[in-house]
Amino acid sequence: MSREELITMTRSLIDHGAADTMEYADEVVQVPASTYTDPDLFELEKRNIFRRLPLMVAPSCELPEPDDYKAMDICGVPLLLTRQRDGSVGAFLNMCSHRGNPVVEAGTTGNATRFMCGYHGWTFKNDGDLVGVASQKDFGAVDKAALCLKRFPVYESAGLIWATLDLNSKLSIADYLCGYDDLLEAFGFDGWTLFSQRTLPGPNWKTAYDGYLDFYHLPVLHKDTFGADFFNRANYFFWGPHQRLSSPSKFAQKTGSDEMLDLSVMSDDELPQDALTQGVWTIFPHISIASFYGGGQRGAMISQLFPGETVGESYTTQYYVMENRPETDEDVKSAHEQFDFLEVVVRDEDYATGKRQHEALQSGMMDHVLFGKNERGGQVFHQWVDRLTHASDPKVEEIFAGEQKEAAE
Repeated sequence: MSREELITMTRSLIDHGAADTMEYADEVVQVPASTYTDPDLFELEKRNIFRRLPLMVAPSCELPEPDDYKAMDICGVPLLLTRQRDGSVGAFLNMCSHRGNPVVEAGTTGNATRFMCGYHGWTFKNDGDLVGVASQKDFGAVDKAALCLKRFPVYESAGLIWATLDLNSKLSIADYLCGYDDLLEAFGFDGWTLFSQRTLPGPNWKTAYDGYLDFYHLPVLHKDTFGADFFNRANYFFWGPHQRLSSPSKFAQKTGSDEMLDLSVMSDDELPQDALTQGVWTIFPHISIASFYGGGQRGAMISQLFPGETVGESYTTQYYVMENRPETDEDVKSAHEQFDFLEVVVRDEDYATGKRQHEALQSGMMDHVLFGKNERGGQVFHQWVDRLTHASDPKVEEIFAGEQKEAAE
């Protein structure tokens, strides 16, 4: 983790806050309205974004113990994650090598050393090896070593797990992250606990994701939850397509208190870790991380967004992770209240608005939407979506090898 880089960002936010300024994009940008409603483009995005780029598929604390597993479907791809005995994570195509039936039901989690296909009884170890062919004498001779579960590229860093849903991908996940995971280490998610999770339906995935990159709407859309005097400015920091947005201010809330700290009078050594990570951290193309305090301790909501079946649908799994599991009834209640509050904000305000917006755009009566100079994050997000959706596989590899090299320098 580079505390120096975090301090540099924080000092920039402090200076802008003291001067009552913010960083702007060069101009107001137009984005075609059809980028949200075109079903052919939507299918291309699912293939070239979600089935080709690394995705953050789970926080590490969702699979904390050896032999823990999780099965999920992403854009039509069945994925099985397992925690190996050596602590590493395996990512497998959740399809029996006999007839393709999933060996674990999607949406389930548990702890197991073996998985038996429910169709014909072929059995696999949780490292993917085929160890049992039912009635093998009758079935005939097969090479079990050649019929293991197929492996996806997988990478674990900063208490988060990434997988690439392309069995033949040559894209380095570390290159793709552009050094961003080094900064995410600042949250300290390694060793945290998963307190609760839920999945919410939402609008078009880009409509939904726009909201995570936008403080401009906070005092308007969330006036009844966060308050009408809430900040609406954000400065943006970039690592390839990954972004952090944070309010330009010299103040930060003291952890677990309503007290506001004046960061401008603190030395670099005195700056609290929470202040260095405030704001929203997004991982392209579908993750948002925001810190909160509830249940007597530090927490964070990790929002994991995926496209749905149609262009107007998405779904988001909200993970509420905490530094430690709350022990008292009062702290458990407080943590649930914090998480329930965030559900209301996202479901009833952000996503309800996004669905109305998408329905209106589907009328075809608007040619384009606008992203202002103060909405730099949305501008950059749409530029990256367009660039990567239409890039060839070799070009994608070239892009991120270059981004990683630049980040290293």
